[in-house]
This record gives sequence, structure tokens and C-alpha cells, in this order.
Amino acid sequence: MYDLVYSQEVVKQLKKLERETQTRIISTLERIRIRPYPYVKKLVGCPYFRLRVGDYRVILNIMENKLMIFVVEVGHRKNIYNDNQL
Repeated sequence: MYDLVYSQEVVKQLKKLERETQTRIISTLERIRIRPYPYVKKLVGCPYFRLRVGDYRVILNIMENKLMIFVVEVGHRKNIYNDNQL
């Protein structure tokens, strides 16, 4: 089972969302801890993966050697891919 680690930015982004959306995103992340690969897609030209949760996207870095899922960013699908960080 993979460990979930949230970046400081993700914690801030989650706090800005509605309670129902927060719960939905966190429960989906908990669900993929056992086997994440069937639920995520690789981003093109980037080492990260994306997870779809309704209209929101979660950007992840899956570290196989440490059995860790690092949550890089959370946001609405219309805004998440515009950042230069990815």
C-alpha cells in the first residue's frame, strides 16, 4: 500500500474548496492507495500523473521505490494545466 503525502500548496488549495469537494477528492485518493495505476493517466512531457475527480484534477508523483504518492497540485480542470510548473 502506498503512503499519501500532500504538498503545502495542496493543503491550501483543498481548504479553498467546498467541504463536499474536499471529501470527494480525499476519499478518491485513499481509494487509489492500493493500486494507483488503473486510475491515473501519465501527463505528456512531464513525470507526473493526473487523477480525475469529477471536474477537478489531482496531479500526482508516484514514487515506486518509496511506495509513496506525492500529491503535487489540486484544481479545477479548466485551470490546472495552465500553470508553468507542470
